[in-house]
Amino acid sequence: MSTTISSAPGPRERLRAGAQNGSPALLSFVALAVIFAITASLQPGILSVPGLTLMLMSSVPLVLAAQAQMIMMSVGDIDLSVGYLVGLVTVIAARLLADAPLIAVLLVAGILAVYAVLAYVVQRHGVPSIIVTLGMSFVWLGIGLQISPTPGGETPAWLSAISQWRPTGFPAPIVLIALATLLGWFISRRAKIGMRIRALGSQAPTLEKAGVSLVGTRISAYVIAAGMLVLAGLLLASQTWSGDINSASEFTLMTIAAVILGGGTFSGGRALPVGVTIGAVTLGLITVLLSLINLPSSLQSAAQGLIVLAVLAGRIITERIAR
Repeated sequence: MSTTISSAPGPRERLRAGAQNGSPALLSFVALAVIFAITASLQPGILSVPGLTLMLMSSVPLVLAAQAQMIMMSVGDIDLSVGYLVGLVTVIAARLLADAPLIAVLLVAGILAVYAVLAYVVQRHGVPSIIVTLGMSFVWLGIGLQISPTPGGETPAWLSAISQWRPTGFPAPIVLIALATLLGWFISRRAKIGMRIRALGSQAPTLEKAGVSLVGTRISAYVIAAGMLVLAGLLLASQTWSGDINSASEFTLMTIAAVILGGGTFSGGRALPVGVTIGAVTLGLITVLLSLINLPSSLQSAAQGLIVLAVLAGRIITERIAR
């Protein structure tokens, strides 16, 4: 009888694994540093606390929404309703939160319940997530237009105060971005449910053999992601002081790009919160940079896409070298 003993990975193997896992986030950080340096050279005023605050404030809700998309992609799914859901939350915050708080809370609870149902349908009936979430994006759009056909309303004073918070000598958005990243890190990397979510995306049969409910795990992932999207919508409403169903329409593709830039995959099983945050902030700074160089709005989306493709190409090259 022979016994097979699996030896622990040596320093070279650990270094290679670390390079493979960390290289995407490192590459995104390099891209972030380069874009920030170019932006600062064009507008030195951003190096001040007010300048950094103004430049980074719009990235706060995007970072939180990207962390939510990361949770979805960890189980191998994609949420194509992110943009309109975040926009719907801004409408709820501006039109109902102050005058009819009970209705606002019930609507938010309804959003969480809908995401639980979506997870059940995806897991039990095998319906692709892109189909159900794409369909729900039109539902969120319709509800938002029903509540507020035109942009407007007014957010409660306590909500607007979040965007007005200015700590002494320090940019407030950095604190909020760090908190959003910490939330994503704790859920995906430290909490037990995070381990199950990642296992569902990469080793579902093993997870099921361990006696863990796949339906329950997917429902948990969807509800957690929905809760983070609600928070992202509230943060966006605190900045705009009003509600607009179209205010975050670009978030859907930007959050997916942020996850991929940060080291995530479409196949699931990976969650890199710090990398996702770097990817989201990078995308936000690209928008600022393109505005500073006075690039026509008709070309900004194309330029942003080319920059993202360049970073992704660099990721592919570095991952092959790391192997």
